[in-house]
Amino acid sequence: MAYKEPTFKDRAALSAKAKQAALEKLKAKPPIDPAIVAERAAARAAKEEAEAQKRAEKKAAIEQAKLDKIAKVEAARLEAEQLVLRAQKTEAEKKAERDARYAARKNRR
Repeated sequence: MAYKEPTFKDRAALSAKAKQAALEKLKAKPPIDPAIVAERAAARAAKEEAEAQKRAEKKAAIEQAKLDKIAKVEAARLEAEQLVLRAQKTEAEKKAERDARYAARKNRR
């Protein structure tokens, strides 16, 4: 048996039959229960709420880490300034040391 090229009529009939089958399949589907729809919407809203909370917590943690880092740098800077200030002697302290050396030298003579 050889292959027979389908005519336009054959293709149109096949198309109409497929459309009718799809329509019957759609009509056979049970209607959606409003309770199930509401339940799904509530679940979706809860999930979105949880994700938003998680994002907010993550953002807060990142912000806190930045603030901690800034505070740590500031504390280190203040400590370095304190070390520099302690290392630098005031003019009065330097004069007192000079005077003490001079007096010690004078006492040795």
